[in-house]
Amino acid sequence: MRLIKCLFACSLSALLLWGLTSPISVGSSTIPPLGDFFNPFSGFWKNAESGKSPLPNLADALPGLQAPVEVVFDDLMVPHIFAQNLHDALMVQGYITASHRLWQMDISTRRSSGRLSEVLGKRTLELDLKMRRRGMVYAAQNELEAWKKSPESLAIMEAYCAGVNAWINNLDPADYPLEFKLLGYKPETWTPLHSALMLESMADNLASGESDLASSNALAYFGRDTFNYLYPEWNPQQTPVIPDTGQWANIKPLVSMSDSSASLLSGALSHADGFWGENPINIPALDAYLYGSNNWAVAAAKTRDGNPLLANDPHLNLTLPSIWYQLQIHIPGNNSYGTSLPGIPGIIIGFNNDIAWGVTNVSHDVSDWYRITWTDASRQTYLVDGKKMTPRVELQVVKVRGQADVTDTLRFTQWGPLTNEHDPTHPLRDHALRWLTHDQPPPTQVLSFLGLNKSKDYNGYKASIPSFDCPAQNFVFASTNGDIAIQPQGKYPMRRKEQGRFLLDGSRNSDAWTGFIPQEHVPSMLNPSRGFVSSANQHSTPPTYPYYFTGNFDDFRGRRINGRLTGLQNATIDSMKNMQLDNYSQKAADVLPIMLRYLDPSKLDAEGREMVVELSRWDYRYDADATAAPFFEVWFDSLYVGVWDEMMYLKDQKKEILFPEPWRLIELMRTDSAGVFFDLRSTPEVKETAVDMVNMSFQQMAVYFKNNPEKQTDWASFRGFVIKHLGLIDAFGRSDVKVGGHKSAPNAMAVSNGPSWRMIVELDKPVRALGVYPGGQSGNPGSMYYDNMVNTWAAGEYFDLLFLQSSGEAGKRELARHTFQPSN
Repeated sequence: MRLIKCLFACSLSALLLWGLTSPISVGSSTIPPLGDFFNPFSGFWKNAESGKSPLPNLADALPGLQAPVEVVFDDLMVPHIFAQNLHDALMVQGYITASHRLWQMDISTRRSSGRLSEVLGKRTLELDLKMRRRGMVYAAQNELEAWKKSPESLAIMEAYCAGVNAWINNLDPADYPLEFKLLGYKPETWTPLHSALMLESMADNLASGESDLASSNALAYFGRDTFNYLYPEWNPQQTPVIPDTGQWANIKPLVSMSDSSASLLSGALSHADGFWGENPINIPALDAYLYGSNNWAVAAAKTRDGNPLLANDPHLNLTLPSIWYQLQIHIPGNNSYGTSLPGIPGIIIGFNNDIAWGVTNVSHDVSDWYRITWTDASRQTYLVDGKKMTPRVELQVVKVRGQADVTDTLRFTQWGPLTNEHDPTHPLRDHALRWLTHDQPPPTQVLSFLGLNKSKDYNGYKASIPSFDCPAQNFVFASTNGDIAIQPQGKYPMRRKEQGRFLLDGSRNSDAWTGFIPQEHVPSMLNPSRGFVSSANQHSTPPTYPYYFTGNFDDFRGRRINGRLTGLQNATIDSMKNMQLDNYSQKAADVLPIMLRYLDPSKLDAEGREMVVELSRWDYRYDADATAAPFFEVWFDSLYVGVWDEMMYLKDQKKEILFPEPWRLIELMRTDSAGVFFDLRSTPEVKETAVDMVNMSFQQMAVYFKNNPEKQTDWASFRGFVIKHLGLIDAFGRSDVKVGGHKSAPNAMAVSNGPSWRMIVELDKPVRALGVYPGGQSGNPGSMYYDNMVNTWAAGEYFDLLFLQSSGEAGKRELARHTFQPSN
């Protein structure tokens, strides 16, 4: 018996040892050996930080450093870098950023380059193939080739990369970030191509929106007159970024503005491919690609203390680690503070002693689909103006953890890659993607933000931004000398009217872009008489602008912001806070009075009448504790679905079709309440009107809450909110935060999308600035600096940003300091 027990114990120990030292397959994923992860000397225990010092493993010397660099860490663990030249400052920026965000940098570039499957297995294979077929690596390689044409640009990127690699080379496996240990792989050498991939990931996020197939299908289905009725491109209530003050009256466009001669090819009315979102009653997510960023600058004449004020809050998908990393760079002739993107040198949004700047997405459509005409069924050659063309072929080898490599073929036409040809059922199988980000950018694009970092005035601002091309951004500006300005800066295709709104004919060069809008014709505004400039992802200009553009533009936040700025006097930093935190929905203010006016109270039960009372008292603010907001949200969504039942029918049949924008429905309710589209297709014997649809949708809303009583709660609980971990590890995210806000309010908030950085700057001498983002400086879930700003952000509070003029003045806010010496 004793021998049997001994053998059993030995077998159990051997099995446990095997389990701790062998990878484990779970479904399509492979978990690395757990013994390594739980090792008390090198496993995840090593990532638990004790105490407050952020400097446990920083090197004393860095190879390639030209002079000593001193770094002061403040009480938010923000590094303030004091260097004697730009090369050293950016090298240390790369080193410090990698020390806090290395895994974030690694996994982000893996996603952009289609290399997630190397570490995550076959579950990410389809995403990897999609990113490769969209030409993300091709775009990054073009970015790198552009840098090579500018010795200054390449030197900057190499200095930053040298800093990142100095950190990587200093790491022992025991010191790897937690996610590397959890996934069982090690960091790789950082190259300028990695940084280019980081930039391309932003272009993919902010400059890839288009609805060419859906628009073509809508045109084919409804015909031209009805299409124009349902889908006007200009909202007459819109307040554009750059209003028409006569500044382009003498511009003669370099392309004809007559109707496009494109063939307006209709799509296949199929294969929706993820266009639709999910919500309580399955409403199509029309604005799924809208990011609610805001920025503005207020002239000194409108402020209490006579100093310009600048505010910026870019709204993006919120993750932990945060998308942003704060820092200060101090070198001779340049002292700037703000947020950077991990993997990219310099400061993206920030200020210096003389100016402040910020950005929002312009939201122009800069991609088109061109139908390819093959010469025969083999699809090996295609025609352009009768000439045979052969696609360029690239073989892509995708490494997949736990299985054999996958080989994929990517083909490029003169228009761009054939991104969907591997799916024979895809309606865009025979279409090539012409996307601006594939083009080689100006060699000095990477210098744009570094130029802003050191600019002293408006002239410096104007000289810095022209080389920035994609994703186009609204660059807002203010200076201590009193100037304010804004410019939607980017590289914009010159198109005929409606060219690029629909699928295009790739068999003729006449459908190609005819060039790009000249830089001198890009709209801008300096010191307007109204006393402010602003942007909120709305139209860049009114239709009087001499060049055509299309895109996905917001119709509500800009109106609210401009309305408030117009009436603003004696503005202060607190005024700017109030505007950034504004939960007022212009959409609700536009439509709810109409809905209530059309509602017949005699048809409501007691519970319905109570809902009406609450809705009537609502102030259109999506505050966290607002109990009427869920009623309106479901009521309007039910109304929207009911009115556009024609589109919903096609959607249910898996057809891709364009839905009219919400503002258009509101306008039709006001101006054409008996219009044909208020008539339900399911009741041919009855002709419904807007009044009927409002009453029917109210009943649907009441039934929804009756069947889901747990949803009858405050707005924050109804919508929910989560800041997800970048690797979707729930334990490393935050789902315990309650916030208000709505995508139609200046405080644009969704379930996992919102203000990624709030910044307010008063252009006084000295400059004063406040800021906060929903995260922390560290990317280590075991650090107290991982999410230490989340609660402050959620409460609508800010931190005073410590802007040092010398390394010795941090005082009580100094957390630690470190000096890097040249390695020799």
